[in-house]
Amino acid sequence: MGTEQNKVLVRRFIDEVFVKGNPEAADKLVTQDFTPHSWGKMPPGVEPLKQAIRHVHAGLANVSFKIEDIIAEEDKVAVRVTAHAKHTGDFMGVPATGKEYTISETHIFHVRDGKVAEHWRDADMLGLMRQLGALPEAESTKAS
Repeated sequence: MGTEQNKVLVRRFIDEVFVKGNPEAADKLVTQDFTPHSWGKMPPGVEPLKQAIRHVHAGLANVSFKIEDIIAEEDKVAVRVTAHAKHTGDFMGVPATGKEYTISETHIFHVRDGKVAEHWRDADMLGLMRQLGALPEAESTKAS
């Protein structure tokens, strides 16, 4: 596949997996040995990905990802997004708050044979936890 086809695949992955939370999409979009490099202790494979999709979407609603930049070279696609969701259930160990968050995320996808084989993510997790009220506000940011 060329870089443009890789970008199409990644856009579809973001929409189907991250936004819609569709676990069945994993069968079509990722390799059997899909490896998530920055998702904690999640093992490789399609089934662990499906479980993660279900778990994350059980805690979030109104998920959106605005693609700010998408860059492809050879078998890698890098994407910078603005992610938004409402926290409606247990998410990352935090019980539902009903609060919304908006954060910046950067994702790198390795594409092999027309499917996503590996994934890396860097996200503003500190900002996410602060927006959910899971962390105390820093002294320097409190109003006097």
